[in-house]
Amino acid sequence: MILIEPDGATPLDPNEMEGLKFGHITTRGELDELEQANITQGLQWLGRRRGGDILTDDFVRRLHARLFGDVWGWAGIYRLREKNIGVDPLQIAVQLRALLDDARYWAENNTYAPLEAGARFHHRMVQIHPFPNGNGRHARISADIYLEDYFDHRPIPWASGFDLQADNERRDAYIAALRAADAGYLHPLLEFVGAV
Repeated sequence: MILIEPDGATPLDPNEMEGLKFGHITTRGELDELEQANITQGLQWLGRRRGGDILTDDFVRRLHARLFGDVWGWAGIYRLREKNIGVDPLQIAVQLRALLDDARYWAENNTYAPLEAGARFHHRMVQIHPFPNGNGRHARISADIYLEDYFDHRPIPWASGFDLQADNERRDAYIAALRAADAGYLHPLLEFVGAV
């Protein structure tokens, strides 16, 4: 099956497409609808969650599986192939562990204000890019859970009424802020999340 992608979308490779649980999907829009329904169920699961540490490898993988597991067979499993973004697949577990340890340290030692800690957490999670797909959505939700659990802080207004999956100015600003952070300039991302 070939998925018809909009201009500028990063295509999934054929091996990843084999994990799609619905053979009738032919457009990115259809896939987005299925994934959004799964994410809604995943958020309901989060709402029922009672305690437990979110800064663990197990939780990161379980969250991804809850958000995307009804759509993708590989949900919750770290990617095994190189992508145009992300660390070497062999480094995913190591880099993720370092991020989770850093995030815990930031919270326990008041290293950053909550929104800055959340933005840094999100950026590093996206930079690691642990899964074949869904990394941005997973990282945004993870950052919001981190803010709630470790700082008793409200979620970041990521979309501000826009769809970050669709082409619009908010998405463009988000992508530009992430690219600036990749280059070591965090200010646009801090502005985007409302930390400055």
